[in-house]
Order: sequence, then C-alpha cells, then structure tokens
Amino acid sequence: MTDEEWMAIALELAQAAGEAGEVPVGAILVRDGEIVGRGANAPIARHDPGAHAEMLALRDAAARLGNYRLPGTTLYVTLEPCAMCAGAILHARVARVVYGAADPKTGAAGSVINLFAESRLNHHATVEGGVSGQACGHLLSRFFASRRQKHALPERSTDAPD
Repeated sequence: MTDEEWMAIALELAQAAGEAGEVPVGAILVRDGEIVGRGANAPIARHDPGAHAEMLALRDAAARLGNYRLPGTTLYVTLEPCAMCAGAILHARVARVVYGAADPKTGAAGSVINLFAESRLNHHATVEGGVSGQACGHLLSRFFASRRQKHALPERSTDAPD
C-alpha cells in the first residue's frame, strides 16, 4: 500500500474521533504491511490528556506485540505530532513517521520545534509531512469551524432601543 492509502485509514479514525466530539486526529502503526496499532483522539472521553491518537496507536501496538519497543514500524497520523507524542514515538523506537497536516501551534516535527532532528537524542525517526495534508487539514478546519459556529454569540439586534 502507498502512504496515501495508509493515511486514508488514519483519516477514517480521525473522522470517527470528530463525530465523537474529539479533535479529529487518527493514527495507525504499520509493520511489514500490517496494521499493528490504531488510535483516535480521545482525551475528552477518557479524561486523559495523554489520549492522543498517536499515544493510543502506540499503546495498542505495544499490547498486541507484547513489547514497548516498536522498531521497524511506520506511524501514520493525520496531524503533526506534539512534543508529548514525539517523545513517545522516539522512546518506542518507531522508525518512520508520516503525518498529514502541519500543526503551527504545537507541532514537534518541524512546525514549532523538531524533536525528530535533535542530534542529542539517542534515537531518530525519519519524518515525512504533508501526505494527504489537504484532506487532513480540511477535516480539522471543518471541525473547528463547526465548533466556533456552535459557540458563537447571537448577533445583537439593532431594532431594540438603547
């Protein structure tokens, strides 16, 4: 399968997260052409600030494979990982990270900082961003536009006397 085909699966997980009221981010972990871990954002539902899609995919894979080290794997995630997720990815020894949309506010793969390029760290993963980036970004944009619309204050009527 191509990176775009794997990302399409992560996008399905992101869509499900958005439908559940979570920020729509999805992730899968692949090894030898097989999905070994899946995750969709769930910090609200789980009452867990660490329940990001990447973290849940890593936990799922570690449980399935019986090892907290995940060498030879590729993580596909719809949004650039944050610092927390980047740290977990590096500790798990993930070989490659492929993400969709860049995150200019908290991205730790080059948008704000690049933990993957930090030479002082003892493990490095290769990173490719922008894979299906438009589709991933559109899903996030629609989600946040919908949230803003739901929480917008009603317009003040100009018919009422002052």
